[in-house]
Amino acid sequence: MITTVKEHANGISSPRQMKKVLDGLDPNMSRLFVPWVFRNPRYIRAGIRLARSYKKTEKLRRDAKKSGLSVPPFLILSITSRCNLSCAGCYAAAVGTLDKTPRANCSESRSTLDWNQWYDIIKDASEMGVFGFIIAGGEPFLFRGLLQLCESFKDRFFIILTNGTAVTGSDYEILRSTKNVAVIVSVEGTEEATDARRGRGVHKQAIDTLRHLKSIGVPTGISVTITNENYRFWMQNDNLDNYVKLGVLVGVFIEYIPIMTENLAGDASGSYDRSLMLTPQEREEFRSRILEYRRKNSLYVIHSPGDEDYFGGCVSAGRGFAHVTPTGDLTACPVSNLATHNLSSSSFRDGLASPLFTAIRDNENLLTNEDTPCALFGHPVEVQEIARAVGAYATDEV
Repeated sequence: MITTVKEHANGISSPRQMKKVLDGLDPNMSRLFVPWVFRNPRYIRAGIRLARSYKKTEKLRRDAKKSGLSVPPFLILSITSRCNLSCAGCYAAAVGTLDKTPRANCSESRSTLDWNQWYDIIKDASEMGVFGFIIAGGEPFLFRGLLQLCESFKDRFFIILTNGTAVTGSDYEILRSTKNVAVIVSVEGTEEATDARRGRGVHKQAIDTLRHLKSIGVPTGISVTITNENYRFWMQNDNLDNYVKLGVLVGVFIEYIPIMTENLAGDASGSYDRSLMLTPQEREEFRSRILEYRRKNSLYVIHSPGDEDYFGGCVSAGRGFAHVTPTGDLTACPVSNLATHNLSSSSFRDGLASPLFTAIRDNENLLTNEDTPCALFGHPVEVQEIARAVGAYATDEV
């Protein structure tokens, strides 16, 4: 493989050096992804470029930290409020990310961001040291120009979270040549469980999407909301192995977070549906199996909240990631609907340095989960006190 002087100057010019970068992040990641890259040669040069880019952003984040600013390596973008499904227990619907109100009834200031505005946000965040962008929704593939937006930033990595039912033939044609995009498809487990939550026939479409993505050499994964109804399914080796056979490289397992009947900025005494939440014993049992899967190393496993322990607790509000709503509000995470800055009129830097984010990051008590799957959910009173003190608004208020 031919390398350039510029590549050498940036310190990463070979697959071996790319592997070294991945080893520094997580040896399991290196053992899984480096062989995959060699099986899909179009990613070799792209992998080197992305590894080099990651090192640059790492330095930017370190420098920002020295000046007192916490810049996350990842930014979650809820790029659209549109969705073609109505899944039971949807977080996006609960916190107001999905648009259930006719646009004619909304003020102009709450309109969703367009392609150019998202481009500016990604550019701004990239220049500050954000390396990866997790594209959520709504259903991202309903956003016109989604893949062209990702391709506009070849030195950044994009992870698209999709329900797997809206990927079109033209999307597949573009994905066939992309080198900086991974697609994560949401499932619940069995066909019955997935269709019960997401709609009839959705599981089959999701599986077909995974197969098609594998056939064109796109890195894929699955995202699962873990409840007390499906956690045992995912503790059975054969069930996970069946997805590995579909070419799945990543398994994202997020434990069910109870949703308040009103909203996350409402009265602390509001009622939550805890019926699907794992008990502490079930959580411990599931965590143990997750660690077994990680040792097996057949796919890269991400588990929330379990993995947050490695980072000293909750990684929201810029410690590990932050979130942007379809209208541009910067929130601590996708299940929080509190904001003080909107990125259509404020800079990403100002949002990260906001009193809201600073208070969440500096409050050590908010970093603990309190036997719940979410630290912010586990401390509703403290979160509301912070919101009142800094003048935060609820992002779902139109």
